[in-house]
Amino acid sequence: QVQLAESGGGLVQAGGSLRLSCAASGSIFSINSMGWYRQAPGKQRELVAVITSGGSTNYADSVKGRFTISRDNAKNTVYLQMNSLKPEDTAVYRCNLVSYTSSYDLKYSWGQGTQVTVSS
Repeated sequence: QVQLAESGGGLVQAGGSLRLSCAASGSIFSINSMGWYRQAPGKQRELVAVITSGGSTNYADSVKGRFTISRDNAKNTVYLQMNSLKPEDTAVYRCNLVSYTSSYDLKYSWGQGTQVTVSS
Protein backbone atom coordinates (compact mmCIF):
# COMPACT_ATOMS: atom_id res chain seq x y z
CA GLN A 1 0.00 0.00 0.00
CA VAL A 2 0.91 3.64 -0.44
CA GLN A 3 1.32 5.96 2.52
CA LEU A 4 1.24 9.75 2.38
CA ALA A 5 2.81 11.77 5.17
CA GLU A 6 1.66 15.38 5.30
CA SER A 7 3.06 18.29 7.25
CA GLY A 8 3.19 22.06 7.30
CA GLY A 9 -0.31 23.12 8.25
CA GLY A 10 -0.98 25.61 10.97
CA LEU A 11 -2.31 29.01 11.93
CA VAL A 12 -1.14 32.11 10.11
CA GLN A 13 -2.28 35.69 9.76
CA ALA A 14 -3.61 37.01 6.48
CA GLY A 15 -0.76 37.85 4.16
CA GLY A 16 1.49 35.22 5.66
CA SER A 17 2.93 32.04 4.19
CA LEU A 18 2.92 28.32 4.80
CA ARG A 19 4.58 25.41 3.05
CA LEU A 20 2.86 22.05 2.93
CA SER A 21 4.76 18.84 2.30
CA CYS A 22 3.56 15.40 1.32
CA ALA A 23 5.93 12.46 1.16
CA ALA A 24 4.78 9.28 -0.53
CA SER A 25 6.09 5.84 0.27
CA GLY A 26 5.13 2.25 -0.32
CA SER A 27 4.27 0.30 -3.44
CA ILE A 28 4.84 2.93 -6.10
CA PHE A 29 5.86 1.76 -9.52
CA SER A 30 5.67 5.23 -11.00
CA ILE A 31 3.85 8.48 -10.34
CA ASN A 32 1.22 9.92 -12.63
CA SER A 33 0.50 13.05 -10.62
CA MET A 34 0.54 14.56 -7.16
CA GLY A 35 -1.65 17.34 -5.94
CA TRP A 36 -3.49 19.11 -3.17
CA TYR A 37 -7.19 19.39 -2.49
CA ARG A 38 -8.94 21.40 0.20
CA GLN A 39 -12.30 21.44 1.88
CA ALA A 40 -13.71 24.13 4.12
CA PRO A 41 -16.72 23.66 6.42
CA GLY A 42 -19.93 23.79 4.44
CA LYS A 43 -18.13 23.76 1.11
CA GLN A 44 -17.31 21.10 -1.44
CA ARG A 45 -13.83 19.73 -1.85
CA GLU A 46 -11.89 21.51 -4.55
CA LEU A 47 -8.67 20.97 -6.41
CA VAL A 48 -6.03 23.47 -5.35
CA ALA A 49 -3.04 22.46 -7.45
CA VAL A 50 -1.65 19.45 -9.27
CA ILE A 51 1.65 18.55 -10.86
CA THR A 52 1.98 15.75 -13.39
CA SER A 53 4.79 13.33 -14.05
CA GLY A 54 5.85 15.54 -16.93
CA GLY A 55 6.12 18.56 -14.66
CA SER A 56 3.11 20.46 -15.89
CA THR A 57 1.05 22.26 -13.26
CA ASN A 58 -2.49 23.45 -12.85
CA TYR A 59 -4.03 25.68 -10.20
CA ALA A 60 -7.42 26.76 -9.04
CA ASP A 61 -8.16 30.28 -10.20
CA SER A 62 -8.45 31.45 -6.62
CA VAL A 63 -4.82 30.58 -5.82
CA LYS A 64 -3.03 31.44 -9.06
CA GLY A 65 -0.16 33.79 -8.45
CA ARG A 66 -0.10 33.00 -4.74
CA PHE A 67 0.46 29.24 -4.49
CA THR A 68 3.21 27.20 -6.10
CA ILE A 69 3.28 23.42 -6.35
CA SER A 70 6.59 21.63 -6.79
CA ARG A 71 8.05 18.18 -6.43
CA ASP A 72 11.15 16.26 -5.50
CA ASN A 73 11.08 13.09 -7.55
CA ALA A 74 13.93 11.47 -5.66
CA LYS A 75 11.94 11.75 -2.43
CA ASN A 76 8.48 11.19 -3.94
CA THR A 77 7.49 14.41 -2.26
CA VAL A 78 5.22 17.23 -3.34
CA TYR A 79 5.20 20.71 -1.84
CA LEU A 80 2.69 23.51 -1.82
CA GLN A 81 4.13 26.93 -1.12
CA MET A 82 1.29 29.19 -0.06
CA ASN A 83 1.95 32.92 -0.04
CA SER A 84 -0.29 35.92 0.52
CA LEU A 85 -2.72 33.74 2.40
CA LYS A 86 -6.30 34.90 2.77
CA PRO A 87 -8.98 33.90 5.29
CA GLU A 88 -10.84 32.14 2.49
CA ASP A 89 -7.88 29.77 2.17
CA THR A 90 -8.83 28.29 5.53
CA ALA A 91 -9.55 24.60 5.00
CA VAL A 92 -8.35 21.08 5.53
CA TYR A 93 -5.77 20.38 2.85
CA ARG A 94 -5.29 16.82 1.65
CA CYS A 95 -2.51 15.43 -0.48
CA ASN A 96 -3.45 13.26 -3.43
CA LEU A 97 -1.28 10.80 -5.29
CA VAL A 98 -2.15 9.06 -8.52
CA SER A 99 0.36 6.31 -9.07
CA TYR A 100 0.91 3.17 -11.07
CA THR A 101 1.22 0.04 -8.95
CA SER A 102 2.21 -1.84 -12.09
CA SER A 103 2.55 -1.06 -15.77
CA TYR A 104 -1.24 -1.14 -16.05
CA ASP A 105 -2.89 -0.36 -12.71
CA LEU A 106 -3.56 3.11 -11.33
CA LYS A 107 -4.07 3.75 -7.63
CA TYR A 108 -5.50 6.84 -5.98
CA SER A 109 -4.11 7.64 -2.53
CA TRP A 110 -5.02 10.33 0.00
CA GLY A 111 -3.31 11.85 2.98
CA GLN A 112 -4.97 12.29 6.34
CA GLY A 113 -5.34 16.04 5.90
CA THR A 114 -3.68 19.02 7.50
CA GLN A 115 -5.51 22.07 8.82
CA VAL A 116 -4.66 25.49 7.45
CA THR A 117 -6.22 28.41 9.28
CA VAL A 118 -5.77 32.00 8.14
CA SER A 119 -6.87 34.70 10.52
CA SER A 120 -7.81 38.24 9.58
